[in-house]
Amino acid sequence: MKVDRLEIAYLPTTVRAAAVEARDAGLDGFWLAETRHDPFVALGQATGLDLDLGTAIAVAFARNPMTVAVQANDLQLLSGGRFHLGLGSQVEPHITKRFGMPWSRPAARMREFVLALHAIWDCWETGTRPRFRGEFYTHTLMTDFFDPGPNPHGRPKVWLAGVGERMTEVAGEVADGFLCHNFTTARYFREVTLPALERGRARAGKPPAGLEISGPSLVACDERGLAEVKRQIAFYGSTPAYRPVLALHGWESLAEDLHHLSRRGRWQEMSDLIPDEVLHAFAVVGTPTAAAAALTARYADHVTRIAAPVLRTSSAPSGGTTPAPEPSAAAAPAPPA
Repeated sequence: MKVDRLEIAYLPTTVRAAAVEARDAGLDGFWLAETRHDPFVALGQATGLDLDLGTAIAVAFARNPMTVAVQANDLQLLSGGRFHLGLGSQVEPHITKRFGMPWSRPAARMREFVLALHAIWDCWETGTRPRFRGEFYTHTLMTDFFDPGPNPHGRPKVWLAGVGERMTEVAGEVADGFLCHNFTTARYFREVTLPALERGRARAGKPPAGLEISGPSLVACDERGLAEVKRQIAFYGSTPAYRPVLALHGWESLAEDLHHLSRRGRWQEMSDLIPDEVLHAFAVVGTPTAAAAALTARYADHVTRIAAPVLRTSSAPSGGTTPAPEPSAAAAPAPPA
């Protein structure tokens, strides 16, 4: 299992130093989330360091397949073929109100988005005209002036993030890898996520073993990290789209209480509602070495990577509308032996 570093809140000017730290710590990859800065631009600062690079996630629906195909192709060139394109849908209010982009049928739209990416890359590899006509996206024009030609490193791997069954099935069908949301318990992973991925793989005629999976990795190594993890669990638990995770465990009343408080901006009270049973279902608590062992025990039979999140400055969890939590004190787990 590979161990990566995921920077949630960062400055583009500090990305290079953070990536060097990850390399020197013996980690396998360096990933950036899309929060306050563009992860594609910032990852350009981390190339040439003998690391896998990835976005976890870039917001697909804030863009279109052509712009993403260009950005991913360029980073694949700069990284020497080690770029991983991680995409997520975000939630409707952010897509429509923050980005001013359309929202409808996110799972179907994401499926078409990935198929359109491959159609564009096919065009550049073969020199043929693109002929992609879908329900959401159309790409039928490419002239020599805008055609970068074949990428000597091939196309990047596409990873999709998801929680719900439909988006997870899409990932199994069209993606090279799946990014587990941190609001995932070991039980939800085995009883809901894995079967959904397998259904998607079967629909595409692909073997289940061919899909890479980056597992959940909420880690608290001290009291400050524990408080941060509780805040994140409370935030995600208040989001209606993630309610099935709590429902699987019979924690529907907690979901209702968290949602009620979130609508009133009572954020600290939300964290106080998270009992130890819920905390330990989502997160591992202990020293970095102990956390690495616990994550390995939970997920190593199916997960190929773990990305330890690092919060350097205040930022809300991806997809959030909450006030910014304090910086996390959670440390990245050491790579398992």
